[in-house]
Order: sequence, then C-alpha cells, then structure tokens
Amino acid sequence: MLNIEKYGAIDIGSNAVRLLISSVHEENGKTTRFKKTSLVRVPIRLGADVFLTNRISEDNIIRMIDAMQAYQLLMKTHKVVRYKACATSAMREAKNGEEVANLIKEKTGIQIDIIDGTDEAAIIAMTDLHDLINSDATYLYVDVGGGSTEFTLFHNGNTITSKSFKLGTVRLLNNVVSESTWQDAEEWIKQVTKGYTRLSLIGSGGNINNIFKNSGKGIGKPLSFLYLSSYYQLLNSLSYEERIWELNLNQDRADVILPATRIYLSAMKWSGARKIFVPKIGLSDGIIKSLYNEKLQDYK
Repeated sequence: MLNIEKYGAIDIGSNAVRLLISSVHEENGKTTRFKKTSLVRVPIRLGADVFLTNRISEDNIIRMIDAMQAYQLLMKTHKVVRYKACATSAMREAKNGEEVANLIKEKTGIQIDIIDGTDEAAIIAMTDLHDLINSDATYLYVDVGGGSTEFTLFHNGNTITSKSFKLGTVRLLNNVVSESTWQDAEEWIKQVTKGYTRLSLIGSGGNINNIFKNSGKGIGKPLSFLYLSSYYQLLNSLSYEERIWELNLNQDRADVILPATRIYLSAMKWSGARKIFVPKIGLSDGIIKSLYNEKLQDYK
C-alpha cells in the first residue's frame, strides 16, 4: 500500500533562509522515494551581520520572524506532518543567536536547532547519493555555504571522514577568512585524499547549482576543471552589475558566486579531481532524510 507524507526542512544559513517541502513515498517492499514539492528561498544575509559585529541585527531579526511565520503557514497549507529547522554558522556564532531562536519560537512556534559544523557535515552526509556514487570510486563532497564549507570523503560507497571549515562565501566577501584557514583546508584535503585514484568532486550549494544550470550540461553529467576555471575567469572579468545583467544572476547571487567558485576550484586542485558532479542536494535534503530516519526509529 502506498503511503505519502510531506516533510519540511528549514535551513537557516549565512546567506539565505530556505524552506524545502518534500513528499515521502513509501510502498511495501520498495525503496522509499523523496520527491521535492516546493522550495522557497529568502536572501536574509545573516552572515553580513554576524561575521562583522557578532550579532544579528534588529532588521534581520524582524525579517527572520516574518520569514518563519510565512514558512509556518506554507507548511500548514501543504499539510506537512514533520519538520525541522536547523541554523548553521551565522546563528551559531552570533552572541544573540540563542536569544533570537527563543524569540522566533515564541512568535512562530518554530523550534530552531543551532547545529555545529560536525552535525552539519553529518546531516549533509545523509543525503541520498546512491544514484550518483559508484561503489568502486572515490568522491570528495563539497558543500559551500555562506559561513562554512563542509567536506566529506566517500570511498567505495562508504563515508570515510568529514570536516567543516570556516570558509564561506559571505565570510570571504567581508574579508574575515584568515590565510591559515585556507592552509588548514588545503592540508586536510591533501591528507585525506592522498593515495586515492579516480577521485571526483560532488558539489552542492546554490552557486554551483547556478553554474551547472547555465552550463547546459545534462543531468548526471559532470563539469570539468577546465570549464569551471574558464567560468571563474569570466566572473572575475565582470563587475557586480555586469554579472547581474549579462549572466542574469540574482542580486544576492552575483557577489557570492565568485568566492564560491574559488572554493570549488581550490578543492579540485588540492584533491587532484578533474571533474565535479552537481546533484542539486544539500543540508535541506539531509534534514528531510534525518526526519524520515527519526520516524523509522519511532516505529521500532
């Protein structure tokens, strides 16, 4: 018998706040399917506050409350039966992060879990990559956010190791990433990928999704290191306004896409990867999967 339920995932990032609603299809004896029903994104750049002042501004607190009230209504309308809201780097580092989370709970009823980098990497690793990952190959999963980047190494279909670095697009835009952070990321990637052959990257995040969409590549086909390098040079040659006009980018994408591309290219260089797959998955998808796993545990 087919059972369908809707789950919601709220990802409160340093660059944007997203709501993903997915339908979970269960059929006896068959693999459960996760189908994206709706994705809403509001560009509340919390990192621009926190990484410079260590606090979330009053203006962005109001915008967050408005967004959460809207998301609550959307989930109600979609008849979502389970949901989870997770906040990452910006709220994690904000001195008033817990205070804001409590205020949002009071105003909207939405409980926000402020997760650390290790939890973030673990949730991302829950995403269903089986359709993409070959059991006899090695992949470095790179999820670039506004405040941090999560790296996960897969080999022969298994998770080998994960690590989060304070290497994010909003941080880079505000010049608050130290050279030592770049060096630490480089050393870690070179160390964990040493000895592996046929390694490829898997990229997630709004920026690499945008690049992939504009590449015209078919679903499942990778982007080459050469293509990404050429695109980075193109981005670098254009002003912020030109990226909006000539590349048809949103305002909140036209600036962060440059440092994001730099991070992906650096990860490819350090790992020796010559191609990057873009499956369009991320933290929100991992939250949906974790909610399903929690349901299974409840039934045991």
